[in-house]
Amino acid sequence: MSVPVSVEPSPEQHRRRGLQTLRNQAAAVPRAWLPGAVGYACLLIGLVNIASAIFPKLRKTKVHTWAGQLPGGTTTLAAAGTLMVGILLVVLAHALRRRKQRAWRAVCVLLPVGAALHILRWHQVGPAVVSLVLLVVMLVHRREFYAKADPRTRWRAAFNLVVMGIVSVLLGLLIVSVHPSSEVGHPSFTDRLQHVVFGLFAFEGPMRFHSDRVADLVYYSLAALGLVTALTTAYLLLRPEKPEPVLTAEDEVKVRALLERHGVRDSLGYFALRRDKSVLFSPTGKAAISYRVISGVMLASGDPVGDVEAWPGAIKVFMAEARAHAWVPAVVGCSEVGGEVWTREAGLDALELGDEAIVDTATFSLSGRAMRNVRQMVKRIERNGYSCQVRRVGELELEEKRRIADAAARWRGTDTERGFSMALGRFGDPVDDGCVVVTAHKAPEEGEPGYATGDDLRAVLHFVPWGPDGISLELMRRDRAADPGLNELLIVAALQEVPALGVKRVSLNFAMFRSALARGERIGAGPVLRAWRGLLVFLSRWFQIESLYKFNAKFQPEWEPRFLVYPATRDLPRIGFAVMQAEAFITLGMPKFGRKKQRQGLMPEPTAVSVTEAA
Repeated sequence: MSVPVSVEPSPEQHRRRGLQTLRNQAAAVPRAWLPGAVGYACLLIGLVNIASAIFPKLRKTKVHTWAGQLPGGTTTLAAAGTLMVGILLVVLAHALRRRKQRAWRAVCVLLPVGAALHILRWHQVGPAVVSLVLLVVMLVHRREFYAKADPRTRWRAAFNLVVMGIVSVLLGLLIVSVHPSSEVGHPSFTDRLQHVVFGLFAFEGPMRFHSDRVADLVYYSLAALGLVTALTTAYLLLRPEKPEPVLTAEDEVKVRALLERHGVRDSLGYFALRRDKSVLFSPTGKAAISYRVISGVMLASGDPVGDVEAWPGAIKVFMAEARAHAWVPAVVGCSEVGGEVWTREAGLDALELGDEAIVDTATFSLSGRAMRNVRQMVKRIERNGYSCQVRRVGELELEEKRRIADAAARWRGTDTERGFSMALGRFGDPVDDGCVVVTAHKAPEEGEPGYATGDDLRAVLHFVPWGPDGISLELMRRDRAADPGLNELLIVAALQEVPALGVKRVSLNFAMFRSALARGERIGAGPVLRAWRGLLVFLSRWFQIESLYKFNAKFQPEWEPRFLVYPATRDLPRIGFAVMQAEAFITLGMPKFGRKKQRQGLMPEPTAVSVTEAA
C-alpha cells in the first residue's frame, strides 16, 4: 500500500503563487476612476466636436488642430459627421460613467467610425490613432462596463423626441446664425427658424448663403441633427420594453407571510406591499427588501421585512443587484437598528433624517395643561356638529368604500399622487381589510356640496397594520371647506377608540429634521444650529417641515429617529433628487394615464375601490 508523500513547495513556487494571487486580486478590484475618466473624455470630445462643427473660425485656429485629434473631420460631410458623433458622445457620456454596457458598445462603434473617416477621406493617421487608442483602452477594460440597463418605458422615446428636438432647433439656429448669408442685412428670426425646421427634415429653407460650400455645410449639419433625433427616438421606441417595478402576486404573498411573523418590528413594514415596488428576498427567504429604481438610484424604504438575522443576506442581494446595474443604493426612513445593520453589512453611511411620532394609546389623554389647546379645539369642532367613526376597513360596505375613495381623490388638491416610504397606494382592497379607517361626518346644510345627496363625509384617516397591536398613519385628507381643527378631531378619535380594536401603538406622521427644529428654538442654541433652524423654517413655506412637526407634537408622542442610508456624500444630491421624485414633489417624464392608475389601484375593481395616498 502506497503512502502519499507531501512535497513542500519551494520558495520560488511560493513567490510565484504570491504574485499570481496579487494579480488576481488586482484584477478583481474594479477601477473606480476608469468609467468616470472615459465618460468625461467622451463628454469633452463631444463638446469640442460640436463646437468645431458649428463655428467656422474654430476650424482655422489652434483649437481646430486639437479637435482634429478627435473623431470627426473638417470637410463639408465630415463637419456633419463630427456634429453627429459629438452629440452622441455627449449623450453617452453619463451612461459610460455609470458603467452601462450598452453605452460602451455604442462608443466602441463610434470610435472606429471616426477613425475610418480620418483615414479614408483626409489621410490623417494621427487623429485615427487617438481614436483607436481610446478604443483599445475601452476594449482592454471592457469588464469595467458591466452594468445592465435601467427599467424603462416607451414614454422615454417621446421624452427624447421633445428634448432632442429642442436641442436640435437651438443648435440649428446657432449654425445658420454664424454662417454668412448672401441676403442684404440680417435674416429675420422667423426666416432662420423656418430654415432650421426645413433643414431638420432635409429640405432647403428660405435662406441663401455666399457659397455652395457654406450652403452644403449648413444643409448637411441640419440634416445630421434631424437624423440623430430620429435615430435615437426610433431606438428608444423600438427597443424591447422592460416592465416597470411591480410587486407580483407571489411576492406579495411571501411579504405578507413575513409581516405576519415579524411585522411588529417596523411601523413602515406594511408599506413594502406597495404594488409599484419590486422586492428582493434573502437566500433563505426569511427577509425581504422592497425598492424602486428612480433616476439611477435603487431606493429602499424602511427596514428590511422579516427576521433580523436574515437581514444581512437580503442586504447582500440588494447590493449585488445595485452593482449589477451600477445603481446608487440608498435607504430612506430606516430605523436606528436598520441603519446599524445597513452600515455594517454594506459599508454605507447613515444620516438622521427626522423622527417618527408614536403615541401609546394606553397613556394618551386630553387632560392636563399640555393638551389644553387640542382639548379646546376638539370640543369646538364637536359643538359645530362633527362626529367620527373608527372602523376596520373590512367592516365597510363596498358602496361606502367607493364613497370614501372618491372623496379622498377629490380632496387631494393636486393631479399628482404623492407618497413612497409611508404610503400604501390604495384603499379598500380586500387584502387590506385589517386597515383602520377614521371618518368625520357632518350633515351638509342647504347650498353646500352634497346637500342633494345627503353626503355627510368631511374627512378621512387611513391606518395600515403595524404588527398585531399597532397601526401606522397612511392617509390624511379632509374637505377644504371643512372647519379648521378637523384633523385634530380625527387623530384624537382614533387614539381614543382604537384600543377597543386591540391597538396599543399608533404611528403618526414623519417629522423631517425634527430634532434640529426642537434644539434650534431652545435657549442657548448656538449660531450654527439657529441658522440651520432658520433655513428649515424658510423652506417650510413650500414643504411641510415645521408645521408637520408642530402638528405631531400636539399629541405628546414619543419620537423615534429615522435615517437615510447612502454610499458617499457626493451621492446625496442625486439621492435627494430621487427621494423627491419618489414622493412626487418633483415629477419628470410623461404621464402614465390609465395604466398607472390601474396598477396603483385607482380604477374601480369589481370587488374594491382604491386610492393612492398623498400624505
